Amino acid sequence: MKETLTIESQTKDTQVTERISGSEAVIKCLLAEGVDILYGYPGGAIMPVYDELYKYQDKIHHVLARHEQGATHAAQGFARISGRVGVCIATSGPGATNLITGIADAQIDSTPMVCITGQVGSHLLGSDAFQETDIVGISTPVTKWNYQITKASEIPEIIAKAFYIAKSGRPGPVLVDITKDAQFEAFDFKYKKCTKVRSYKAVPDTDTEKVKEAAKLINAAKKPMIVWGQGVILGGAEKELTAVIEKAGIPSAWTILGASAVPTAHPLNIGMVGMHGNYAPNKLTNECDVLIAIGMRFDDRVTGNLDTYAKQAKVIHFEIDPAEIDKNVKTDVAVLGDSKESLSQLLPLLNENKHVEWHQKFKDLYTIEYEEVIKKDLHPTKEGLTMGEVLKEINTQTKGEAAIVSDVGQHQMIACRYAEFKNTRSNITSGGLGTMGFGLPAAIGAKMAVPERQVISISGDGGYQMTIQELGTIFQQKAAVKVVVLNNDFLGMVRQWQQLFFDKRYASTEMTNPNFVAIAEGYYIKAKKVTKRVELADAVKEMIESKEAYFLEVCVEKEDNVFPMIPTGASVSDIRLK
Repeated sequence: MKETLTIESQTKDTQVTERISGSEAVIKCLLAEGVDILYGYPGGAIMPVYDELYKYQDKIHHVLARHEQGATHAAQGFARISGRVGVCIATSGPGATNLITGIADAQIDSTPMVCITGQVGSHLLGSDAFQETDIVGISTPVTKWNYQITKASEIPEIIAKAFYIAKSGRPGPVLVDITKDAQFEAFDFKYKKCTKVRSYKAVPDTDTEKVKEAAKLINAAKKPMIVWGQGVILGGAEKELTAVIEKAGIPSAWTILGASAVPTAHPLNIGMVGMHGNYAPNKLTNECDVLIAIGMRFDDRVTGNLDTYAKQAKVIHFEIDPAEIDKNVKTDVAVLGDSKESLSQLLPLLNENKHVEWHQKFKDLYTIEYEEVIKKDLHPTKEGLTMGEVLKEINTQTKGEAAIVSDVGQHQMIACRYAEFKNTRSNITSGGLGTMGFGLPAAIGAKMAVPERQVISISGDGGYQMTIQELGTIFQQKAAVKVVVLNNDFLGMVRQWQQLFFDKRYASTEMTNPNFVAIAEGYYIKAKKVTKRVELADAVKEMIESKEAYFLEVCVEKEDNVFPMIPTGASVSDIRLK
């Protein structure tokens, strides 16, 4: 029996019953959910919906991606920067399977997304019909929820449920598969937004006693440390986190998806944790006496060897998803609930503190990292350009106001380490899945969500070529994305590992690259290539001041490595500076 929904109306004009087709119902459902932009690619099994979409062009703007994966990443970028649900649409078979990488990326990075796929007629299901795949079965491991619609009458209820599940609690991707006959079938349409689903509790109730226990531990701590993640941003708890940090005087670090929740320049912001994170927060994770994790999941790239991770510390975990509690790191106090609510309850219970001597330890270790790594990255004396100095120049030109959308690889770690942010939701990258090709299409979605903001895509020469065709989407949509490719003619991160751990056997990592400037100009995008340090500042300035899309290739040193680095399986205390 189909699950019963407890739903209520929030939109009066959808209560009038009218007889329409399933495909028109899809469009009306999207409108009722406030969707005004979606990303996709048409095909046979979804054509009835596209035919109706044609009639609603004044209300919903469809963005034609050049590949369905590009559509998912664009929807992700849209969602990550705006906080709204990203929507993408594709046909059956290969159209649907091409969505899977983006869906998996959204699932592990908790991005709210609704994916709608067409399907062969219900009478053909299971017959290996042309462009038939079991997309519900394929997507089940990488979606928060999915459903196949075979009757038009199911469309309003299921799409309402899809949006509610995608955006509530810990967000994630939802897939709705609609057979072609259901798209053609007429029925009496009425839409009600979903506000509750039986057996699904989106946000656990916050236990006030657990909050009190957490406050007691924090107040008694001599060496407390906070590590926050994207849960702070998803919960809209940036102000609450800042207030907690400032009142209790706690040095606070971030995971890559948590970056920008607290301004980079905040004196208690001690930098990034993880494999290529900052020296001090990684090293002192194993010296703090209370570790407060907020909206993060103790990913292996953050913890390193779990057998040695923060064993001396009492661990407090503020988390919305019960499945994450004690999954990787055993906690002493677990505070379930929405981060904004939990931190609001915690704040009045905290004592004012400074922890001056403890904070000085972070400053001392930062000085070591600066001399060994940061100065060489940002103020190089060698001839070749570094990735770090490109980020430094972007910071100078944008004054920390830009949104940085990075791909995956060395440039991603450099971007996350050195980009300066004044505003939240400014660091958009593929965290958990590490999807090469994410950056360019995600930047398109981000720019279209907030056209008033400066959005800069930063990619390496490898990942960039995985979705380079989305330059066509930029051109067609006239999206003023600024595209930077840091070109070292290598798959840089893999090459770094080959250098350090495989005796410089550079197996299949050296790239023979095309003329990137010519390709961009082929899409009618203004482009420039920088090979010398003296050219960099003017080129970045020209890019930032451009009112249209702009492509900038910067040729950086081929064998430059990203440090600090924690080798896989090593302790966070064993961080290498070179």
